[in-house]
Amino acid sequence: MVKIDWDRVGKGVARENERMIWRPYGAPIVLDLEHSAFHDAPISVPWNIPETLAVSVAITGAFFRRSQNPNQPYTPEEIRNSARECLEAGASTVHIHVRDDEGYNVLSLDRFEQVVAPLKKDYPDLSVDGCLVPALEGEWAEMKRVLATGLLDGAPINTTTTYIGDSLFSKPAPVMIEKVRLILENGGIPEIAVYTDADVANADRFLIKSGLIKGPAFWLILPALPGCSPMENPRQMVEGLMRTVTTIRDVDPDGVIMVCAAGRASMYVATLAAAMGLHIRVGMEDTYWLWPHRDDRIQSNLQTFELGAKLGEVLGRRVATRQEYTDMLRSCAQG
Repeated sequence: MVKIDWDRVGKGVARENERMIWRPYGAPIVLDLEHSAFHDAPISVPWNIPETLAVSVAITGAFFRRSQNPNQPYTPEEIRNSARECLEAGASTVHIHVRDDEGYNVLSLDRFEQVVAPLKKDYPDLSVDGCLVPALEGEWAEMKRVLATGLLDGAPINTTTTYIGDSLFSKPAPVMIEKVRLILENGGIPEIAVYTDADVANADRFLIKSGLIKGPAFWLILPALPGCSPMENPRQMVEGLMRTVTTIRDVDPDGVIMVCAAGRASMYVATLAAAMGLHIRVGMEDTYWLWPHRDDRIQSNLQTFELGAKLGEVLGRRVATRQEYTDMLRSCAQG
C-alpha cells in the first residue's frame, strides 16, 4: 500500500503560505488566446479548414439487399426519387448506382438515363458521378456508351485488390489505366477510390507517376467495410483515417478528399473527416447503420444527408451548393 508523507506535505503548504504562485505579467489581460504581451506576432490563427463542406449522398450502391435494409432503393424511380429528396434538401451532389429487376448492381445506359437525365434537367448546376464497374460480359462496351453520353461528370477508379466481405474484388492494372483514359477522353473527372493506404500507392504507381492523372486529383476514401481499412473501434478509426489521408497528401498535397460514411464506423468517420477539413459522402451505399455503437438501420438517404448537414453546422461549415461542388470537381480536371 502506498504511504503519503503527510508531514512533508504540511510543511510544504506552510512554506507556500497556503497560496498558489501567480505572476500576471500580461495584466490587465489574464489570458489572451491570440497574442502575447511580450511581442506582436500572433500566437494563434484560424485553422486552414474549408468554410464549405461538400456532402455527397450515395443513393443505393451495389452491396446491400432489402433483407439487410428494407429501405434500400432498387428501381430507377426509387433511386431517382431518393436522390431528388436529397437535392431538394440541399445536397451538394449525388452518387449513382443502378440495379436490375432483381435488385443487383447493373451497368445499364437505359437505367442511368432514367435516373440521371431528369435530375440534370431539373437541377442544371448539378454534377453527378456514377459507378461504372464492368464485371460481366458486355458491360465494358456498355460503360463506354454511358461515358460517351456525357451524362456523368465523374466516375470512381478503384485502385484496389481486396476481399470485400466474402467476394474477391480486384481491378487489374491495365483495366484501371484504360478506364481512366476513357473517362478523360469523354470529358469526365476520374475519382481515385481507395479502400486502404496500399491503394494510394497503387494509384501513385499506375495513374499518377504515369502522368495519366495530375494533381490536384479527386480522392474517395472508403474505409471500414470488411476488406477495407479496419475501423472496429475509435482508435482504429482515427489512426486508419489519418494514415490514409497523410499517404494521399504525400503524393497529392492539394487533392480534394472525400470520406465515405461506411461500415460500422458510419457517421462517426464522417464526423472525423468533417472535423479534419475533408468532405463527406453519406447515404445507403456503404453502410446500413447510422452509428457504430448501435444497430439502428438507415431509414432514408434524406435522413443521412440531414445528419451530414447537421455535422457541418456544428463544426461551422456550411453545406456546399451544387455549383460550389461542381467547381470543386472541375478543379480536379486533367488537362
